[in-house]
Amino acid sequence: MITLEVTQGSSPLVLGLPHTGTDIPVDCLDRLNEAGRAIADTDWHIHTLYEGLLDDVSSVRTPIHRYVIDVNRDPSGASLYPGQNTTGLCPLTDFDGRDIYLDGQEPDHAEIDRRREAYHAPYHAALQAELQRVHAIHGFAILYDCHSIRSHIPFLFAGTLPDFNIGTNLGNTCAPEIETAIAALCARAEGYSTVTNGRFKGGWTTRHYGRPSSGFHAVQMELAQSTYMLERAPWSYVGERADRLRVHLASILKFLSDWRPT
Repeated sequence: MITLEVTQGSSPLVLGLPHTGTDIPVDCLDRLNEAGRAIADTDWHIHTLYEGLLDDVSSVRTPIHRYVIDVNRDPSGASLYPGQNTTGLCPLTDFDGRDIYLDGQEPDHAEIDRRREAYHAPYHAALQAELQRVHAIHGFAILYDCHSIRSHIPFLFAGTLPDFNIGTNLGNTCAPEIETAIAALCARAEGYSTVTNGRFKGGWTTRHYGRPSSGFHAVQMELAQSTYMLERAPWSYVGERADRLRVHLASILKFLSDWRPT
């Protein structure tokens, strides 16, 4: 089973794709109940949505599903959003709060450690290597972490999620002009809603790698899935919606690729 897909480009931009995978090793799949096997909490089609939007861009993707281990969580297991409903390093529930494991089949500490070593650590070793590589070329690097989620999930947030959810951990993970420019591009996208550092402020990846004082900038983009797909099984990609959205995503990626520190 392939656990990493890495594409190398020479631009300063690196795309992170942590949640698009649907692969679950048999030893984990056998533990999951019906809700777990439904894998409803996939960032469906995100790698397809971004494919071909920008030439010469690097990317790191894991095909392993987040129910095995969530590579966008702190490897220590610490919560990214204390006091709020969320899912953990090796999730025990889905985004609706339903158990995903058969009774008594939840991973213990030893199993979590095994998954961390097998899947979480290699993903971040590859991501770190790509960021260091393009930083060596340009003197800086930009990580754009690609995500999507259903627009209605009462267990996680009230109401309807905006279409574009920009996360910079309250401005701490990138240069201010990067955040400002992306927010402006999203605000100008007719027919779409946007927020910066709302419910999603950037996951562990964004917070871990975003060190603008050292020339490493990171932004998370959480898209409402209603912008490009059906938000229910069979989770179909809707080409007309996606093509309209891709125009705006391409503008964001081009800005990031062309941006240079002053």
